[in-house]
Amino acid sequence: MAKALMIQGAGSNVGKSLIVAGLARAARARGISVAPFKPQNMSNNAAVTVDGGEIGRAQALQARAAGLDPVTDMNPVLLKPETDTGSQVVVQGRRVATVRARDYAAMKPALMAPVLESFARLKARFDLVLVEGAGSPAEVNLRPGDIANMGFARAADVPVVIAGDIDRGGVIAQLVGTKAVLAPEDDAMVAGFLINKFRGDPSLFDDGYRLIAERTGWAGFGVLPFFPGAAALPAEDALDLRGQRREGAAKIACLALSRIANFDDLDPLAAEPGVDLVMVQPGQPIPADAALVILPGSKSTRGDLAFLRAQGWEIDLLAHVRRGGRVLGICGGYQMLGTAIADPDGIEGPAGEDRGLGLLDVATVMTPDKRLTRTRARHVATGTQVEGYEIHIGRTDGPDRERPFAHVGTRPEGAVSRDGRIVGSYLHGLFAEDDFRRAFLSGLGIAAAEAPWSATVEAALDGLAAHLETHLDLDGLFALAR
Repeated sequence: MAKALMIQGAGSNVGKSLIVAGLARAARARGISVAPFKPQNMSNNAAVTVDGGEIGRAQALQARAAGLDPVTDMNPVLLKPETDTGSQVVVQGRRVATVRARDYAAMKPALMAPVLESFARLKARFDLVLVEGAGSPAEVNLRPGDIANMGFARAADVPVVIAGDIDRGGVIAQLVGTKAVLAPEDDAMVAGFLINKFRGDPSLFDDGYRLIAERTGWAGFGVLPFFPGAAALPAEDALDLRGQRREGAAKIACLALSRIANFDDLDPLAAEPGVDLVMVQPGQPIPADAALVILPGSKSTRGDLAFLRAQGWEIDLLAHVRRGGRVLGICGGYQMLGTAIADPDGIEGPAGEDRGLGLLDVATVMTPDKRLTRTRARHVATGTQVEGYEIHIGRTDGPDRERPFAHVGTRPEGAVSRDGRIVGSYLHGLFAEDDFRRAFLSGLGIAAAEAPWSATVEAALDGLAAHLETHLDLDGLFALAR
């Protein structure tokens, strides 16, 4: 049976996901067979697994760092927010319910069994399982029925190291305060702490580091400087999306929808030196000089269509098209481009039908069944092969489907307008395919880089592992695992 170690955070977005990814790559370099595990994740950035389910995209990246294909056991509970108060609940890769936050609290105790089941399967296959917490154990109001942090750590008897984020300030209070609010039984699971995202001379924090150790009684495992290479790795949180601005480069604008999903579709574009990727934030206009506007995936298509209109973006889009501009809709964005979106069974919210943007002559009907599959297709316009994935509900059909975006075997996929300037597709991960990305950008008059996107990601993961080896006590951390 494998040993296990859990990285929790003194708050959200302290860097837990990247620390686990770096530890996984470092363990693999040491010849340790390692797998990532996150009992519960909340994210609309999902990946399709080789066993036909879905997990958080961060766990898919961690699996890649470990040299593995992602499987559903790596993230047995995934919450996908559809509104401010409700989420879709995915258990071991399959949607089981959509519940309000208040009702989810009543579900949690029953979810510990599948969480421990998935964890046991990973422990049976690997030498080391690296566990990532969610949010912070300091949120003691959420402790009853907890499956994400100390509830899991105690149920599975996994030692915990807590990471604090010094970049946001107040890291001493983060860690000492966490110690202060933990119940003694939970505190007993904590084996140490580390500091993340330090900028400048780490020796300037020596006194603070000692103070944390003295006040908490926890062992310190190092101060980790800010890692610039993280920009080349997929962001888990949509709040981290800021684009990659490059003056003089061709402008591609993406709408920052309120329920934006699978936004790592944009990462390969952001890495292109010839692309100025603009994330259009709520209340901002769509740049008039954009060569392409992207409507990304959404976890709530009708809700985000209303959000789009509330920002005034429909007016900007129509003006962009009148000027001869191009538009790409991916998944939920593809559905919005059509003439209508009907949800007769109320799958995504109140039953009803909304008028679409009318830029493609297609219409969508929401259906209970979710399509989850890895997909290999041939792009019609360029003949290039595309390997991506589909993760959506709804069926889309109409006259513009006679001009498909791609073919999956003999099946047409997506739709293209008569003039070829409006394109919709259900395929995620398109731009990670180097040949397709180069051909697509060439059609916009943009020269793409020659370096493969996968090589950029692999180099960033190797750099992250080396960064951790340099600045943290990895021998000590791995020795904690039990």
